[in-house]
Amino acid sequence: MKQEDLGSIIQKRRTSLALKQEDLAEIAGVTIKTIYSIENNKGNPTFQVLQKILSVLGLEFDIHIKKAE
Repeated sequence: MKQEDLGSIIQKRRTSLALKQEDLAEIAGVTIKTIYSIENNKGNPTFQVLQKILSVLGLEFDIHIKKAE
């Protein structure tokens, strides 16, 4: 998954749950700047931060590793 895909997935899920960025940040224990950055594809969050956010949103990681050709 590319980073830009992740930001839009998080934003769509957040809005479908009727959460504001402020709400998601507070519940996940991160800053609103972090949420804004991720949703606008400007951030480079750590795995731990993403795990917190995705957990609140009821989403899970699905990581695929491919060998470079």
